[in-house]
Amino acid sequence: MTLTYTKYLKVDKLLNMQQTRSKPEEHDETLFIIIHQTYELWFKQILHEFDLLRKELEAGHTWNSIKTFRRILVILKTVVGQTDILETMTPLSFNHFRGYLENASGFQSTQFREIETLCGLHYPEKLDYLDEDTKLNKRLKKRFKERTLWESFCLFLSKKSYQIEKPKRVNDSGFIFEPSEKNQEILVHIMKNDHEIALLSELFVDFDEGLQEWRYRHVKMVERTIGTKVGTGGSDGVDYLKSTLHQMIFPDLWAIRTKL
Repeated sequence: MTLTYTKYLKVDKLLNMQQTRSKPEEHDETLFIIIHQTYELWFKQILHEFDLLRKELEAGHTWNSIKTFRRILVILKTVVGQTDILETMTPLSFNHFRGYLENASGFQSTQFREIETLCGLHYPEKLDYLDEDTKLNKRLKKRFKERTLWESFCLFLSKKSYQIEKPKRVNDSGFIFEPSEKNQEILVHIMKNDHEIALLSELFVDFDEGLQEWRYRHVKMVERTIGTKVGTGGSDGVDYLKSTLHQMIFPDLWAIRTKL
């Protein structure tokens, strides 16, 4: 049988996955489901690109790493931009179906926790709040043991003959690395003298800034929708989200700004 667009993309199955719970059905619940399902698809793609990026970095491939990172940044911009669509939903409309979500919450997104983990933010205690699907939890635990983006970048620099200090994991819960004065000196030299690697370094900063932008847009969207109410998953809602703002995942690259 001939392969068609619909069969290849499993469109029938895809379009049947937006099943509302509100009774009578609240119009905006469909939008809410589609936005969050789309988030998860983009998170999947970011993780897919992270796997390639780390591979390219560890192989010492500068331009392939740059190309992959640029794609990740465009995806991240798309994820942030989707907040504009979600903000067309009024607080009153959301509250009409919020109760039907029960304990379901974005706080439980395993894939976003995977992204954080590969960025060097480890939160083993949050496994208790995630989806009960043990397959997903096992995958997240596996991520804790994998190289982070920063570890892969440092390995890349060592392959380029820079005497970079290997990051030491000094924290079991939270950001796992401490800034390194030695590495900052090397990074300053790179920024001044090695233009290709300097360009790659700036993409790390772009991603860090983009992730902070995502957190900010997300917290303001939640704040304008539910105010200071407790999150549906039992989290502190806006207060928790605010606590995650300004988390720098590549602090050495930020620190050198004052040394250039």
